[in-house]
Amino acid sequence: MRLTESLSSHLAHRALEALRKSGAKIRNDRLALAEVKKALAQALDRDPRVDEIVARRIASLSRPIPVGSAEYEVLYRQYYEQEIGKRRR
Repeated sequence: MRLTESLSSHLAHRALEALRKSGAKIRNDRLALAEVKKALAQALDRDPRVDEIVARRIASLSRPIPVGSAEYEVLYRQYYEQEIGKRRR
């Protein structure tokens, strides 16, 4: 799923509002908005087919890797980038 710039901006502003209400101090609004937009793009720009391939690849390792663990996240990013790279060639 890809976000339009206006939707991404709207969601980023709502996220900053929620952070402020929770008591978080934000020093630089522009930088914070950019980081939120970047995080949203990374989270939502995943190809579901590649996601499934990567999840199966991690599950097939000789020892189980708990989903959500730091090791899983590192492997996920590494394998996801490899799969995307294969598709770009």
